[in-house]
Amino acid sequence: MVVVLREITDDNRDSVLELHVSPGQERFVSSVRGSLREAAEYPHAKPWYRAVYADGEPVGFVMLSWNVEPRPPEIHGPWFLWKLLVDERHQGRGHGFEVVRQIAELVAAEGATELLTSYVPEDGGPAGFYERLGFVPTGESDPDGEVLMRLALPWTPAGRLPA
Repeated sequence: MVVVLREITDDNRDSVLELHVSPGQERFVSSVRGSLREAAEYPHAKPWYRAVYADGEPVGFVMLSWNVEPRPPEIHGPWFLWKLLVDERHQGRGHGFEVVRQIAELVAAEGATELLTSYVPEDGGPAGFYERLGFVPTGESDPDGEVLMRLALPWTPAGRLPA
Protein backbone atom coordinates (compact mmCIF):
# COMPACT_ATOMS: atom_id res chain seq x y z
CA MET A 1 0.00 0.00 0.00
CA VAL A 2 1.36 3.37 -1.01
CA VAL A 3 -0.25 6.30 0.81
CA VAL A 4 0.30 9.76 -0.66
CA LEU A 5 -0.91 13.20 0.48
CA ARG A 6 -2.06 15.24 -2.52
CA GLU A 7 -3.28 18.79 -2.94
CA ILE A 8 -6.98 19.16 -3.62
CA THR A 9 -7.45 20.52 -7.14
CA ASP A 10 -10.29 20.97 -9.60
CA ASP A 11 -9.40 17.53 -10.98
CA ASN A 12 -9.90 15.64 -7.71
CA ARG A 13 -12.18 17.90 -5.64
CA ASP A 14 -15.44 16.06 -6.41
CA SER A 15 -14.05 12.62 -5.56
CA VAL A 16 -12.53 13.93 -2.33
CA LEU A 17 -15.79 15.63 -1.34
CA GLU A 18 -17.56 12.27 -1.69
CA LEU A 19 -15.43 10.67 1.05
CA HIS A 20 -17.27 10.08 4.32
CA VAL A 21 -17.14 8.25 7.60
CA SER A 22 -19.88 5.91 8.79
CA PRO A 23 -23.03 7.54 10.20
CA GLY A 24 -21.98 6.63 13.76
CA GLN A 25 -18.67 8.46 13.34
CA GLU A 26 -20.08 11.75 12.05
CA ARG A 27 -20.16 13.21 15.56
CA PHE A 28 -16.37 12.81 15.79
CA VAL A 29 -15.19 14.40 12.54
CA SER A 30 -16.83 16.79 10.11
CA SER A 31 -17.23 16.05 6.42
CA VAL A 32 -14.59 17.10 3.91
CA ARG A 33 -16.95 19.85 2.73
CA GLY A 34 -17.45 21.03 6.32
CA SER A 35 -13.70 20.91 6.97
CA LEU A 36 -12.97 23.02 3.88
CA ARG A 37 -15.62 25.49 5.04
CA GLU A 38 -13.87 25.70 8.44
CA ALA A 39 -10.54 26.26 6.70
CA ALA A 40 -12.07 29.22 4.82
CA GLU A 41 -13.68 30.60 8.01
CA TYR A 42 -10.44 30.39 10.04
CA PRO A 43 -7.60 31.50 7.75
CA HIS A 44 -5.73 32.75 10.84
CA ALA A 45 -5.48 29.08 11.92
CA LYS A 46 -3.24 28.56 8.84
CA PRO A 47 -5.09 25.50 7.54
CA TRP A 48 -2.99 23.07 5.52
CA TYR A 49 -4.99 20.23 4.01
CA ARG A 50 -4.51 17.33 1.66
CA ALA A 51 -6.43 14.47 0.13
CA VAL A 52 -5.19 11.05 1.21
CA TYR A 53 -4.62 8.58 -1.62
CA ALA A 54 -3.85 4.87 -1.31
CA ASP A 55 -2.64 3.09 -4.42
CA GLY A 56 -3.94 5.95 -6.57
CA GLU A 57 -7.44 6.09 -5.07
CA PRO A 58 -8.76 8.85 -2.75
CA VAL A 59 -9.37 7.32 0.69
CA GLY A 60 -9.27 10.22 3.14
CA PHE A 61 -8.62 13.80 4.11
CA VAL A 62 -6.27 15.46 6.59
CA MET A 63 -6.04 19.07 7.79
CA LEU A 64 -3.57 20.76 10.12
CA SER A 65 -2.99 24.15 11.62
CA TRP A 66 0.45 24.73 10.12
CA ASN A 67 2.95 26.49 12.39
CA VAL A 68 0.34 28.84 13.79
CA GLU A 69 0.63 31.19 16.74
CA PRO A 70 -1.47 29.43 19.42
CA ARG A 71 -4.44 31.41 20.68
CA PRO A 72 -6.29 29.08 23.02
CA PRO A 73 -9.06 28.26 23.33
CA GLU A 74 -9.77 28.99 19.64
CA ILE A 75 -6.48 27.99 18.02
CA HIS A 76 -4.09 25.31 19.25
CA GLY A 77 -0.64 24.80 17.93
CA PRO A 78 1.75 25.59 16.57
CA TRP A 79 1.17 22.18 14.93
CA PHE A 80 -2.36 20.86 15.36
CA LEU A 81 -3.90 17.84 13.62
CA TRP A 82 -7.27 19.48 13.04
CA LYS A 83 -9.03 16.84 10.91
CA LEU A 84 -8.35 13.24 10.00
CA LEU A 85 -10.98 11.41 8.00
CA VAL A 86 -10.62 7.98 6.45
CA ASP A 87 -13.55 6.98 4.27
CA GLU A 88 -15.68 4.24 5.85
CA ARG A 89 -14.90 1.86 2.98
CA HIS A 90 -11.15 2.20 3.62
CA GLN A 91 -10.91 2.07 7.41
CA GLY A 92 -8.95 -0.62 9.21
CA ARG A 93 -6.24 -0.83 6.55
CA GLY A 94 -3.55 1.31 8.20
CA HIS A 95 -4.27 4.49 6.23
CA GLY A 96 -4.79 6.64 9.33
CA PHE A 97 -1.57 5.34 10.89
CA GLU A 98 0.34 6.11 7.69
CA VAL A 99 -1.13 9.63 7.44
CA VAL A 100 -0.09 10.43 11.01
CA ARG A 101 3.39 9.00 10.33
CA GLN A 102 3.80 11.21 7.27
CA ILE A 103 2.41 14.28 9.05
CA ALA A 104 4.76 13.69 12.01
CA GLU A 105 7.72 13.53 9.61
CA LEU A 106 6.60 16.66 7.73
CA VAL A 107 6.16 18.84 10.79
CA ALA A 108 9.29 17.51 12.53
CA ALA A 109 11.25 18.51 9.41
CA GLU A 110 9.84 22.02 9.94
CA GLY A 111 11.19 22.06 13.50
CA ALA A 112 8.11 20.91 15.42
CA THR A 113 8.76 19.16 18.71
CA GLU A 114 5.17 18.05 19.19
CA LEU A 115 1.97 17.48 17.26
CA LEU A 116 -1.31 18.26 19.00
CA THR A 117 -4.77 16.92 18.28
CA SER A 118 -8.10 16.58 20.07
CA TYR A 119 -10.97 14.15 20.21
CA VAL A 120 -14.57 13.96 21.39
CA PRO A 121 -14.53 11.77 24.54
CA GLU A 122 -17.41 9.45 23.69
CA ASP A 123 -17.71 5.73 23.09
CA GLY A 124 -16.75 4.80 19.55
CA GLY A 125 -14.46 7.81 19.18
CA PRO A 126 -10.83 7.95 18.09
CA ALA A 127 -9.22 8.10 21.56
CA GLY A 128 -7.83 4.56 21.36
CA PHE A 129 -6.46 5.14 17.86
CA TYR A 130 -4.53 8.21 18.99
CA GLU A 131 -3.31 6.50 22.17
CA ARG A 132 -1.97 3.54 20.14
CA LEU A 133 -0.01 6.03 18.05
CA GLY A 134 1.58 7.48 21.19
CA PHE A 135 -0.52 10.60 21.74
CA VAL A 136 -1.03 11.39 25.42
CA PRO A 137 -3.63 13.67 27.00
CA THR A 138 -2.33 17.12 27.91
CA GLY A 139 -4.80 17.45 30.79
CA GLU A 140 -6.63 20.22 28.92
CA SER A 141 -9.93 20.37 27.06
CA ASP A 142 -11.21 22.86 24.51
CA PRO A 143 -14.45 24.84 25.04
CA ASP A 144 -16.42 22.10 23.23
CA GLY A 145 -15.16 19.48 25.69
CA GLU A 146 -12.69 17.85 23.28
CA VAL A 147 -9.68 16.33 25.02
CA LEU A 148 -6.34 17.74 23.83
CA MET A 149 -3.53 15.26 23.14
CA ARG A 150 0.18 15.59 22.37
CA LEU A 151 2.55 13.44 20.34
CA ALA A 152 6.24 14.06 21.08
CA LEU A 153 8.44 14.50 18.00
CA PRO A 154 10.50 13.14 16.44
CA TRP A 155 8.30 10.07 16.47
CA THR A 156 9.37 6.61 15.47
CA PRO A 157 6.47 4.19 15.40
CA ALA A 158 7.27 0.79 16.84
CA GLY A 159 5.89 -0.85 13.72
CA ARG A 160 2.53 -1.44 12.16
CA LEU A 161 -0.43 -1.18 14.43
CA PRO A 162 -2.85 -4.06 14.70
CA ALA A 163 -6.08 -3.46 12.78
